[in-house]
Amino acid sequence: MLFACAIIALIVILFSHWVYRWRNPKCNGVLPPGSMGLPIIGETIQYFTPYASDDVPPFVQKRVARYGPIFRTSIVGQPIVVSTDADVNYRVFQQEGNAFQIWYTESLFQIIGKQSVVAHHGDFHKYLKSLTFKFVSPEALRERLIYEMDASTQESLSSWSKLGKLDARDGTAELVFKYAARKMLGYDESRDRQKLRDSYKAFMDGLISFPLNIPGTPFHACLQGRKKAMKVIHDIFEKKRSGNNGATNDYDFADHLLEEIKKEDTFLNEEIARDLVFLFLFAAHETTSTSLTVALRYLDTHPRVMAELKVHDFPKQFLPLLSVFTLQFSNSCPSSILKGLILYIY
Repeated sequence: MLFACAIIALIVILFSHWVYRWRNPKCNGVLPPGSMGLPIIGETIQYFTPYASDDVPPFVQKRVARYGPIFRTSIVGQPIVVSTDADVNYRVFQQEGNAFQIWYTESLFQIIGKQSVVAHHGDFHKYLKSLTFKFVSPEALRERLIYEMDASTQESLSSWSKLGKLDARDGTAELVFKYAARKMLGYDESRDRQKLRDSYKAFMDGLISFPLNIPGTPFHACLQGRKKAMKVIHDIFEKKRSGNNGATNDYDFADHLLEEIKKEDTFLNEEIARDLVFLFLFAAHETTSTSLTVALRYLDTHPRVMAELKVHDFPKQFLPLLSVFTLQFSNSCPSSILKGLILYIY
């Protein structure tokens, strides 16, 4: 009996010590105030709780009000510091690669790919960025890309003006994805049986979700969406390499990468190239369409601004967005973007 009590007491002491160490992690410096939440899961559940707002997430608002602009917490099993202070964030970005290094959770690497541009640092990261800048340089933007985007936008506006109403989120997402997929891969949804945008939609629906890879969960659907999208990208690369590319004759980003792979002094291989296309297509599609949706929403709710745009020399082809049909907005559309605050491991 005495031995059993001693064992129970020892377990209680060890558990209490573990909980104490969890709530008070070691650090070489001074940690900001905050809460580490429950052992192991931390404050993950609170962080991933959906909210219908285009404001700062309630998770951050509550902790800033309680602890200040910089606080500590734990999300998906990782101790982190969250900064909402503009001066601190500026210094972090200035010291990127020196005092601070970009870091992502293992679950995020499962989503975006372990060979994507964010997984590399130093010279290789700069090399991958230079590949992109060569294709979308300021010269290319001025000489070609702006005119192509304008033509694509006017085509979409013409078709939208015939509708009674339009979901602004879906409409802008389709517009941006159609153009980005064509420039990245020479992909045309109307001519391809493999629907790339459906795969990206499944991917986006589970991007900001609890990392539990079980069938039926958003995270699992996200991984399946990535798998299907990568299959489409892989097939397009194969067609381009074999010369049997039935999409378009225009020179696109995938062609640019395949030419780079052939060079003897390159760091690039096809796996990295495919992950690069996947990530850039996601970045171009999601961030741009969300920004456009938010801009349209604010214009729709501020008639004085809209009136000013009509008075001044604003391109008339864009005015139908707010005057020809009713805009429908999804309350949750910006939440995944606004959650992208600076999170860095200490």
